Amino acid sequence: MKIEDYLKSLEAFVDNAYGRQIRSQFQTIDGKSELAMLSSPSRDEYDQLSRAVAIMTTAEKNAAASLSDQQVERIAEDANVDKAILAIFFNGFALKIKNG
Repeated sequence: MKIEDYLKSLEAFVDNAYGRQIRSQFQTIDGKSELAMLSSPSRDEYDQLSRAVAIMTTAEKNAAASLSDQQVERIAEDANVDKAILAIFFNGFALKIKNG
């Protein structure tokens, strides 16, 4: 699976009503539920991920499951996206690859 395929697989769940309900049940005290982002990303989260994937080099895309923290941080900065959201996305991708 390519990183682009993984991103595309999340698109069907963007702003999904059931996903929003689940996210609201698992919010932290400050109202965040980043880990649920992989199940049902908001439109903004998905757009951020799309920007980040779009600016990645071919080498970065091919190694997406094993990027270093520094590489993820640089991609996030270059794409002007939330570093935590991008890190969660890459971790989810790595788990997907590992678990088939």
